[in-house]
Amino acid sequence: MANHKPIRVRIESMAHGGSGIAKHNGQVIFIPYTIPGETLDARIIRQKGRVAFGQGITLHDASVDRVYPQCDHFGFGKCGRCQWQHITYDAQLLLKQDVLADQLERVGGFADADIQPVIPSPAQWGYLHHLTFNISPNGQIGLPTTDADALTVIQYCHIIHPDLMTLYESLELDFIGMTKLKLAIGSDGATMLILYVENEDDVPELTVDFPASVNAILPDAVPINLIGETHNRYMLNGRTFRVTAGCDYRPNIGQIAELCTLVSKSLNITPADVVGDLYGGCGFISAMIAPHAKSVMLIDSYPPATHDARQNCADLSNVTVIENPVEAELHRLSDFSAVILDPPSDGLSVDVVDALGASQVKRIAYISSDPATLARDCKRLVGKGYRLGKVYPIDFHPQTYFIDAVAVLERV
Repeated sequence: MANHKPIRVRIESMAHGGSGIAKHNGQVIFIPYTIPGETLDARIIRQKGRVAFGQGITLHDASVDRVYPQCDHFGFGKCGRCQWQHITYDAQLLLKQDVLADQLERVGGFADADIQPVIPSPAQWGYLHHLTFNISPNGQIGLPTTDADALTVIQYCHIIHPDLMTLYESLELDFIGMTKLKLAIGSDGATMLILYVENEDDVPELTVDFPASVNAILPDAVPINLIGETHNRYMLNGRTFRVTAGCDYRPNIGQIAELCTLVSKSLNITPADVVGDLYGGCGFISAMIAPHAKSVMLIDSYPPATHDARQNCADLSNVTVIENPVEAELHRLSDFSAVILDPPSDGLSVDVVDALGASQVKRIAYISSDPATLARDCKRLVGKGYRLGKVYPIDFHPQTYFIDAVAVLERV
């Protein structure tokens, strides 16, 4: 039940999810748009079990790390895409490191995890090379608000690539019958609309003079090309990669090359290593580490991604691409000296954890976009005979609470 009487609180720490944590009369209160160390008056707006959710009213002692947000859509009841525009970027990095440490301890039991400093993003604004918008039943386009049941119709987004904002502003399509819209841009400046539809009958008919390539994604994830190219192109470390509409990849392209280098170095890949790249997607990592390894085998279940991976690694004779769920290829683990894991956000299945435990894989690099899932799965792998080594946070999402990390595990 909401309590409209203001209370004075001090923010003690930051939660995974981006809200500050305060305590009042023994109760934990999550208050967004705050910074640890700040004192403010707040109002309880919702109770859930033993915790409460509040809204700041009056800020009394502001943090030295507080800055004025760039976006007019930022704040309580507005767009929920960014949570930390009010925090300096240096402070964001430290907070992400703290949140990662907290999750590793709380969820995984790793009280003294060896967490390295966060690798910062080369760009803090305009860095998203793709962004997905929600579509309401009446065809309105927007981003989720802090109330997940509503949409914010934006005039401008400061974290999306500026050319995609230009494309967004030019849209004059009927989006009724579609569920989501993704805008994407390649390193060559070519733009793309990706329309997610409820059924094939909802795929729109478009004119050929549309200013971007257009592809539709059916509910079974099959892409249909409508206009122009089927894929975007990205240039990383002198290599050109294709990514077909429907494939999942990190939107901060400037950090992908850094991630690939980090994985190779953290695993200490040598010319003697046979590497398994599980959930390898379009082959960014496989292509980057192949010159340093004896061989690489990429395994992924999404046909457009494995098609891209074969194209992206076509000049690398020591890369093999397997199209199948990872769970169906676990017998191959015995071939690998090192394994790269980049699973979906819900993490590893029990079968994968058990198979790794029964294998002779010596080194694992686990890439995760969710600290809680990472902590849970690392705990499981430690229970199967691995030791958690260094953890390398890498920031793909400035102005938000999201943090990616690479955890290195070694066979005991």
